[in-house]
Amino acid sequence: QVQLVESGGGLAQPGGSLRLSCAASGFTFSNYAMSWARQVPGEGLEWVSGIDSDGSDRYFADSVKGRFTISRDNAKNTLYLQMNNLRPEDTALYYCAKSTRTVVADTGTHPRLADYDYWGQGTQVTVSS
Repeated sequence: QVQLVESGGGLAQPGGSLRLSCAASGFTFSNYAMSWARQVPGEGLEWVSGIDSDGSDRYFADSVKGRFTISRDNAKNTLYLQMNNLRPEDTALYYCAKSTRTVVADTGTHPRLADYDYWGQGTQVTVSS
């Protein structure tokens, strides 16, 4: 069965960095786009970043553009999110998600959470001094 297991969360100071990983199994990882999303208690799920199945295109929410980088290693079935210059407002539970498609979004459109059919259990990121 499909499994997505996130790791790498923790406590970071403002301006600091963390690297999240998502180990995938139970499906052909290289065939699907993947994304990261985050959620603060009491708020809705926010899409953060996505990467196409072959890694050719990467997408970022405006709130993290220039600070976060997404990558994948299809040989290791692993998705990554490098988070730099962290801010207190980045505090959230971070999830990785498997898309039903090979691309994160069609040209000229926005990524849709509805395109994702499997989610991990999440890893907590807390940014505080």
